[in-house]
Amino acid sequence: MTQAERRIFLIQKLIDEQPRYRALQIPSDEAEQRTLLRSLMNVRPPQTIGEDFLTVQDDYLREETERKGVTDIADLTPVEPGIYLWQGDITTLKCGAIVNAANSGMTGCYVPCHGCIDNVIHTYAGVQLRLACAELMEKQGHEEPTGQAKLTAAYNLPCDHVLHTVGPIIYGYVTPEDRQVLASCYRSCLELAQQNGIGNVAFCCISTGEFHFPNKEAANIAVDTVRQYRGNTEVIFNVFKNIDYEIYRGLLGQCEPA
Repeated sequence: MTQAERRIFLIQKLIDEQPRYRALQIPSDEAEQRTLLRSLMNVRPPQTIGEDFLTVQDDYLREETERKGVTDIADLTPVEPGIYLWQGDITTLKCGAIVNAANSGMTGCYVPCHGCIDNVIHTYAGVQLRLACAELMEKQGHEEPTGQAKLTAAYNLPCDHVLHTVGPIIYGYVTPEDRQVLASCYRSCLELAQQNGIGNVAFCCISTGEFHFPNKEAANIAVDTVRQYRGNTEVIFNVFKNIDYEIYRGLLGQCEPA
């Protein structure tokens, strides 16, 4: 199957799965098809689906990631021993684990095509990730507290695992507790990685953006915590925005753009 054929197959399967969507018409425009497929995946509840869907979805997502371009940590240069700074799409990074800035429900972002990292990670991992997270939450029996971490497989992402952590949400101003909880997010991810023999971890900018933690203060906490607790675990500070790259470059010393 071509990518176009896979995309139409997946859209049709997701439409057929939910009676309320069956009046939807699949657009002929490729960009509109991509938006519709991602939207249907984003709003889909955590539940099983047939192997025929998963086989086509996995082929589709892996080719999409290859087209975007995969970056291997082995090809990066550390900015200081054991620590890297890399600007790019975290879903294209090949490493031991990437960190997802999750919400307390832990099953991803349900807003169609939302720009948060939680949405992007779940989109390119595939529908299996939401189901895996839901099973963890069902076993736990309550929402995920801030400052802790959970580990799942990465499914169709080029990394091996995903570490999910819920950072603090800032309302107005940053409290001492907010700072402690954010540091705990980094520490918990590193501890869980070490317990599972994961040699390197890529951290996104936890709690910034939608959760409103000031970028520079969050970066200071991230760098200080990683330096103190990383042990033998290699750490990649992954940034997407130029402002965050400049902040981390200043904290980690001068380096050339990745």
